Amino acid sequence: MSTLSSIIDTDMNLSVTPELLKSLTPELLQIFTSPELLKGLQAFFSFIGNGVDIQGIFDLEDAFANQEVRAAQITYLKSIPEIAQIFEERYIGPTYNVEELIKLPEDSLGYAYASNIKAVNYPAGFYPKVEVLDDVSYYSLRMRQTHDIWHTVSGYGLTLFGGVGITVFQYAQNRDPLGAILLAGDILNNIKMHRDLDTYMLIVHEAYNVARQAKPFLAQKWEEAWEKPLAEWRAELNVAPVTYREPYLPLAAA
Repeated sequence: MSTLSSIIDTDMNLSVTPELLKSLTPELLQIFTSPELLKGLQAFFSFIGNGVDIQGIFDLEDAFANQEVRAAQITYLKSIPEIAQIFEERYIGPTYNVEELIKLPEDSLGYAYASNIKAVNYPAGFYPKVEVLDDVSYYSLRMRQTHDIWHTVSGYGLTLFGGVGITVFQYAQNRDPLGAILLAGDILNNIKMHRDLDTYMLIVHEAYNVARQAKPFLAQKWEEAWEKPLAEWRAELNVAPVTYREPYLPLAAA
């Protein structure tokens, strides 16, 4: 384990001394004096060692909230007219009940989404709440609300390969810095675990291309058309079928 990762994994009151702070570059000083950035750094090291976890994702998202790269991402998103409209409206969407959605026709978005949620036993609104104060916090809330809808419509389901696919898909569509960090941590974890990276990179390549040819998911008001057939949503948004679904296994088991 590196010196830096050893430091951030211990009691900060004991580890961060005035002498240490004086020795840090401005970039590292910013990390060690920001609880959000420190938690984000801890999450990244955890991803390398143990794989991506949901709480770590939220910690990293908080770490990027006030960074210039997040502001640049929002500027890019608002340069797309239909997404700019969503930001202007601060569209949230009506509340819904998964038990009601599962009663919709089996070809509908609502049924497919509810089936995915129930299959992994996710509780409604499991993600941390976000108070909308600006464009960044609105983006964070909207993505937390609709992340699993993106899984459903893109075809990258709530599976091991689907997690990789949707991370790349969201990065490609939104230029989300969080996606770049998640991907980096996951690739490093795969190296550590001696997994087959060839299949992994096929998923990455395909997901990026599918996302770039699809229309903006962030601009969609999914909650107003749960009953619309999933196939119709995909056709309207120009979503190509997913090809690579194979798991990326340890090399010894391949």
